[in-house]
Amino acid sequence: MLRFMRNKILIPTLILSALAVFFSFRYLGGDDPKTTGNEDENKVILNTVMAVLDKGHFAPRAIDDIFSQSVYDKTLENLDYGKKFFTQEDINSLQKYRNEIDDEIKDNSLEFFDAVNAIFVKRVNDAEGYYKAILQKPFTFNGNEQLELDSKKTTYPKNDAEMKNRWEEYLKYNVLAKYIDLKDAEDKKVKDSANYKAKNFATLEKEARDNTLKIQDRFFKRLKKLNDNDRFALFINSITGTEDPHTDFLPPEDKKRFDEMMSGSFIGIGASLQQQEDGKIKVAAIITGSPSWKQGHLKADDIILKVAQGEQAPVDIDGMETDEVVKLIRGKENTEVRLTVKHADGTTEVIPIIRGKVDLEDTFAKSAIVENKGKRIGYIYLPEFYADFNGNGSGHSSARDVQNEVVKLMTEKVDGIVLDLRNNGGGSLTDVVDMAGIFIGKGPVVQVRGSGNQSVTLKSQASQPIYTGPLAIMVNNGSASASEIMAAAMQDYGRAVIIGTNTFGKGTVQKLVSLDQFVNGDIRDQIIAAFNKAKGGDAQYNGIGSLKLTIQKFYRINGGSTQLRGVAPDVNLPDPYEQLDNIGERKDPAALPWDKINPSEYSLWSAPPALDFLRKNSEKRVADNETFKIIQQTGERLKKQQDNNVVSLNEAKYIEKQKESQALSKKIEDLDKIASPITVSNLNADMSRINVDTTSKAKNKDWLKALQKDVYLSETANVMFDWITTPTNVVNIKKTTLD
Repeated sequence: MLRFMRNKILIPTLILSALAVFFSFRYLGGDDPKTTGNEDENKVILNTVMAVLDKGHFAPRAIDDIFSQSVYDKTLENLDYGKKFFTQEDINSLQKYRNEIDDEIKDNSLEFFDAVNAIFVKRVNDAEGYYKAILQKPFTFNGNEQLELDSKKTTYPKNDAEMKNRWEEYLKYNVLAKYIDLKDAEDKKVKDSANYKAKNFATLEKEARDNTLKIQDRFFKRLKKLNDNDRFALFINSITGTEDPHTDFLPPEDKKRFDEMMSGSFIGIGASLQQQEDGKIKVAAIITGSPSWKQGHLKADDIILKVAQGEQAPVDIDGMETDEVVKLIRGKENTEVRLTVKHADGTTEVIPIIRGKVDLEDTFAKSAIVENKGKRIGYIYLPEFYADFNGNGSGHSSARDVQNEVVKLMTEKVDGIVLDLRNNGGGSLTDVVDMAGIFIGKGPVVQVRGSGNQSVTLKSQASQPIYTGPLAIMVNNGSASASEIMAAAMQDYGRAVIIGTNTFGKGTVQKLVSLDQFVNGDIRDQIIAAFNKAKGGDAQYNGIGSLKLTIQKFYRINGGSTQLRGVAPDVNLPDPYEQLDNIGERKDPAALPWDKINPSEYSLWSAPPALDFLRKNSEKRVADNETFKIIQQTGERLKKQQDNNVVSLNEAKYIEKQKESQALSKKIEDLDKIASPITVSNLNADMSRINVDTTSKAKNKDWLKALQKDVYLSETANVMFDWITTPTNVVNIKKTTLD
């Protein structure tokens, strides 16, 4: 979500007025709260959400059978993503609701939710009995059984008997994985000590089963702790998720977590965690400058498997919720936490991290000098488009900070500048517009359209560009929203060469809207009391929830939307994830479509890059680069795994598959040790700040080392060298046409 929405973008007055009129009729003179039961409380929330969606969403969908089918499918998926609870018999009994949910919404009925909720609660109790019985008996791992890990490719078990078999296969897979971990540990002990006697198969298999049993016990404890209100929130999110992927219902507990996430500095490791649909805890992002960033091994998309307090025994976190894992990871400053993670390539690693203060100062723009073949390239790292929300000039602004870095780099007489927007998820639109002015001067930067189809063009007001030399912008599939606006504007003007992989494709704006303001005060208080009572004292809420609501859409100055398609780079570099179809905006069928509007009036840059020349030279280098070859192999392996995610339950075959990914990882580690073709150094103007203490110097040293080993930066420097030395007569650029 764009950060500028907090202050800069508000729901238009017309929308608020329409909502106020609607609710003054519907609720402000509403029912006597004394007669309102739990179902009536849920109906109030449902009606409120539907009204806000109808009056406030950028493109509200028709409430019809197609809408009903999507809500139905998403509800089943949200409750039972792995298809380990509902049987086909259950689905058959619920099938009658697939085209009726739209009518129920209009009739203020919760019949489908009540039905699916009752079945789910029963099936959770059934499954609890299955796993406890199955894990009492030993497994063998010498057969030919296989397990499909992609639930979208599996069917629901026909009946109770097939459901028991599904659980047996699933548990056997988990026990096998744990058994191999234990066996590897035993092999290491034997290798380290000639006198050590390794445990036999029966002992290790029993330990693996006992461990799996504990994990399932914890998982079911959490699962059964969920109450009807929690499952109703999942149902509401099936509705909001049908509108688009970024419109969400945040019940009070989630809103509280959201607020905590947006707070200032804290003691931790600096990793943003996200719970996947399968329940696993994934590292969503690494905060720049944080303890985990400095340690260097923890990466975005890693799956956390275990957490240990220093040398203590690790706790397997399978089945835990995000907040439980966060509690394990957080601790006192300067203490060690050890994370066992599974990397995206399938390898596992134990990563020791010393907890420390996560300083948001480290998320600000900073720069360095990259020297390549005698040319000096200025490099600016921008992790997000942060803004001065105080509005008085006392806070940081990404546009002002980048301008300062540009001026410092020009003082160093650089031959070109690189702006790195990789994994930059967006931020302040105002700063995007101002930042564009640094490189183009005065002119249109982006078009914004609301639900009324009226577009506004936002223009840079800078009278002249500050920097007019060669400019490159680095992007990847983590570059989203405001990053895409910046890259698209520079591309449309012909002002910069865009290098990397296709961006995320998020071209929408969200606004956080509290539902409390639309509900009768007495009813609101009763709903809150019911929420608190249902939690049994574990939580104290002061609201009924909020909506993160999509209200606007962005368009490039050439008229095309950044939505769904993102920004295609001028020079494409291999990425291990680019072949996967479950990343970026395109992964969700509810994503709003790409479209176009009339282009803005703008003039092309007078000295654009020779894109064909730069692209062809880069392609030749990439084809001969060993690191990029391995990255491509990794991407092919990940795509193959996505297309065929069947695992063997045979020990020998399972280990053989593991070795494939471990071999690729070893090759990349070996290539990292080879001397880099570029050298990276600090700016003279930054040395006094860097040398302020040993911590700052160490942090800076690690940063420079990481940049020097960055194969993408190295190739970007090569592209910039080609541009700087390109004869002007090979340049040919024209405005893009859309289809």
